[in-house]
Order: sequence, then structure tokens, then C-alpha cells
Amino acid sequence: MLGTIVNTSTILIGGTFGALVRSGIGEKYRQVLFNGLGLCCIVLGCNASLPNMAKSDFPVLFILSIAIGGLIGTKLDLAGRIDRASEKRKGNLNGLATGCLLYCIGTFSIVGPVLSALSPTQGWAISETANTYLYTNATLDLVTSAVLAASYGWIMLLAAPILFCWQGMFYLIAINFGAAMPEPMRVELSIVGGVLIVSSGLSILGIKDCKTMNLLPSLLVPVIFYAIKSLI
Repeated sequence: MLGTIVNTSTILIGGTFGALVRSGIGEKYRQVLFNGLGLCCIVLGCNASLPNMAKSDFPVLFILSIAIGGLIGTKLDLAGRIDRASEKRKGNLNGLATGCLLYCIGTFSIVGPVLSALSPTQGWAISETANTYLYTNATLDLVTSAVLAASYGWIMLLAAPILFCWQGMFYLIAINFGAAMPEPMRVELSIVGGVLIVSSGLSILGIKDCKTMNLLPSLLVPVIFYAIKSLI
């Protein structure tokens, strides 16, 4: 879990830096950051989803995941709860959803915890090999978190514990299921995650508020599906 702890810490450090310098950024420059982030999210989301759709063993699973996850998230009113808890405007909530997706979706953040769990433990030596993906991801997230926090403020620090739980979930899955953890699960998560990143991009650009936070439970559907499938 050392790599995950480092990754979580870099988000807190980068987010704190970005939030502190936020007051020095003019509104017109902040708007440029919003537009840039929105466009980047759409491109990154498409890049995550489209190449993996051809690899999917169950092409309709991502549709079911979005539908089921959206219903669960709406029933739990995740967007409303976080919005009320943060006492911020909706734009900041969209920023938090975007940050969570950018940090959590991708090979580094999914495969990294698995490699860390499956690698032989030799004291602190494990950090030199098994955590390479997570250290790389931490470096990227350090920069990303600073930019996001400069745009959205202190609320972005909430993404750190979410990332910790996300990577911790894959760490525990790997510990319990070992190498049996299916590669198709990563494919499906990339497809669903890509759709959600596009959703965040649309919200940031003001094209359509898709309430992305309510769709986050969609990411759990492929995990549960393949966990059940492995037991049958």
C-alpha cells in the first residue's frame, strides 16, 4: 500500500498548492482553465473508451453499468449530498467528479495496486519495483491536482481519500483473488470510466450537466460482475 499512500499524498500536496494560489488567478484566466479542462476531459474520455470497446467480451456491460450505477447514485442523491456538504456551487462539484475520474481511471491507477499486491514482499525493497506504476501516477496527479485545485478550490482535496479507497479496493481484490483478477475487468472499467470523463467534460463546458457524481456507482458494476463470474 506504500505506492497508494504516496499517490494520495501527492494529490493532497498538489491540491493544497493549487488552492492556495487560486486567489491570485484572475477570473478570465480561471475560465480558460475551465475550458481547457473540459476539452481535455472529452478527449481523454474518448481515448479511454473507444479503443477498449473492441476488446470488450460483453459489449452491453458498459450500458448496463451506466444505467444501474446512475439509478443507484440518483437514489442515494450522491450529487446533492456532496454539494450540500461542501456548501459550494455546482461547478465545484463537477470539478470534484472530474478529479476523481482523472485520478482513478487509467492503467496506472488500476494495475498499479494489483502489481503492488502480487509482488513478493521483501521489506521496503518492494517499493523499487511493484510500486513503479503508482509512483508514476503520483507524479502525474501532483500536477493535475494543482491545476484542478487552482480552478475549483479546496473541495478538490476530497478526491484524495476517494483515490485511496479506489486503489485500496483493487489491492484487496488482488490479495484475495491473486492472478485470477481478470483483464476484461480493466477493459470494462476503462470504457465506463471514459464515458464518465466525457460526462464531466460536458458539465465543465456548460453544455450539459450530466450529474456525473450520481453516475460514479457505475464503476462498481463491472467489478461486482466479474467477482460473481469468477465464483460461478
